[in-house]
Amino acid sequence: MFHPLHTDIKPPERFTYPFYYEPHPLCLLAANEVQQHLQTMPLTEGKMFGVLVVASPLTATIGFLAAYSGLLCGRNDWPWFVPPVFDAQQPDGHFKVTERLIKNSPDHKQLSQQLQLWLFEQYRFLNAHGERKDLLHVWQDYHCSPRIRNRYPLPPGGTGDCCAPKLLQYAYSNGLKPLCMAEFWWGPSSRSCDESGMIRQHGQFYPACRGKCKPVLTWMLQGLDVDPNPEEQGLPQLDITVIYEDDTLIVIDKPSGLLSVPGRIGSHSVATILSSRYPGSLLAHRLDLWTSGLMVAAKSRDAYRHLQQQFSDHTISKRYVARLDTAYLSTTPSFPREGTISLPLLCDPLNRPRQVVDYERGKTAITDYRMLGPDLVALYPHTGRTHQLRMHCAHPDGLGCPILGDELYGRPADRLYLHAELLELTHPVTAQRMRFEQPAPFLDAPASA
Repeated sequence: MFHPLHTDIKPPERFTYPFYYEPHPLCLLAANEVQQHLQTMPLTEGKMFGVLVVASPLTATIGFLAAYSGLLCGRNDWPWFVPPVFDAQQPDGHFKVTERLIKNSPDHKQLSQQLQLWLFEQYRFLNAHGERKDLLHVWQDYHCSPRIRNRYPLPPGGTGDCCAPKLLQYAYSNGLKPLCMAEFWWGPSSRSCDESGMIRQHGQFYPACRGKCKPVLTWMLQGLDVDPNPEEQGLPQLDITVIYEDDTLIVIDKPSGLLSVPGRIGSHSVATILSSRYPGSLLAHRLDLWTSGLMVAAKSRDAYRHLQQQFSDHTISKRYVARLDTAYLSTTPSFPREGTISLPLLCDPLNRPRQVVDYERGKTAITDYRMLGPDLVALYPHTGRTHQLRMHCAHPDGLGCPILGDELYGRPADRLYLHAELLELTHPVTAQRMRFEQPAPFLDAPASA
């Protein structure tokens, strides 16, 4: 399971913060070896793989461990990869035997719940202090919020079977010191979603999942010196540009990297800037943190209500421009030069702010689009769902090509190449139709992936 790394690259000073990171060069080296090994395997599905670079105190060498999420082609016993934390797939094991026995029982539901609770107790996770705790207690100790606890009283199926818990468990169990870690998606197609419906791109690195893994890893990382959460290090104090102002309205241009309203990662925002300059002003809508472009605010509550009604009635026209990531265009089946995308979106509360397409529970989200060039697209949203344009570009049932710089649904770049360039509305007082345009700052600048 331990694969030596022959390199002069120095390990990091602290372990990877697994939910927001740039892969360390040692992880890139290890991932390359895993990907070469995968070329020899009969893969038929896309899958998340992980590498954990470790030091062996016994041999004074550095190497890596490799893992895959869940089952790989129906198996969890592939050689070369670390084993599961607990193997529930053995045909003659307690779980499978009991599962078969209760399949046709009249008390199937109750017995299945009891079996599931038994299974949770078998997942006993180590941390760097050498302490153990079973999955049920890890989950309940982490989720103190009554809202989440009531909605998810038990861990989702598959919790503990992702790459990161497998890798850390094997390292701790075998006296290996974790140095850094990374996970990537690998599969036969770049137009992929994982088991939860989240968009994944072939060869792209991703953070550990928050829904299943954050409670487990919060426990397992205790005792390690871990990098701080970059999302809590603060954002630059960016400013807005006022495009238009009168006694009723303020139209501004928001830069990428400025919050619309105060959030969990900072308080400096468009709303607080406007509040300090225009006391009593109210922001009529929002843009994502990394989206730039036009926004409108009202100077009175009456004007705010008027604008809100226009948004509700879909009489405010908006146009965005986005640069698609050319790394994926070559593998994306051709789509019409213009058309309409309708994909219902749903937020996974355990993986905020990620959205998923859910045809049963999702909220209607509709976007018209028109290609402006080989990688440039104009987007006309009819609804205003969270991450609507990003998902409609990236999802295989949409354009199937993420926006350049989309860290959630594609890959990072120097910014998210999405800009709100046009806003057309009716003035709340004069009833005059007003049109504002602000070209995207990246149209004439070269993209930096």
